[in-house]
Amino acid sequence: MASTSDIRNGLCIRYNHDIYKVIEFLHVKPGKGPAFVRTKLKSVTSGKVLDNTFSAGHKIEDVRVETHKFQFLYHDGEFFHFMNVEDYTQIRLLENALDMPKLLKEGEVVTVLINTEDNMPLTVDMPASVVLEVTHTEPGVKGNTATNATKPATVETGAEVNVPLFINEGDKIKIETDKGTYKERVKE
Repeated sequence: MASTSDIRNGLCIRYNHDIYKVIEFLHVKPGKGPAFVRTKLKSVTSGKVLDNTFSAGHKIEDVRVETHKFQFLYHDGEFFHFMNVEDYTQIRLLENALDMPKLLKEGEVVTVLINTEDNMPLTVDMPASVVLEVTHTEPGVKGNTATNATKPATVETGAEVNVPLFINEGDKIKIETDKGTYKERVKE
């Protein structure tokens, strides 16, 4: 058993007969009244996001997890197939186990959280950012903008990202995986 002081991003807990992963948390100490922890929890089985508040000192049941590196192999329409980089065993996961499946490129190495009780994969942690090539975007027109204008661009995985006007087809861009937003252009 853990308490609210142990809450951190990525912690897996058992709550309401399901396993949830903490996405965000905030310790709040109001001037009047007891302290509490405001959390955003994501179900690892259904993918639903839930806002919840725990009072300070509340006991929570944490789930023991192990992290393993897996390489993304392919997507067959229903399942995403991964291979363990240490022992070459393969697993397949449904789309709701991934936070940003559209940004996953074949060959990408990700971290998979595995429940130690039943050796079932719970969720996939993507790298902080990925580098993808722009496959389609309209040409940007200079002069018709005030500041920070963006345009939609399709990357090699099929995801659509808003990028600045100077990005062209064939450019490689870095994308933050937690929000799915453009970060910078990558020169090679």
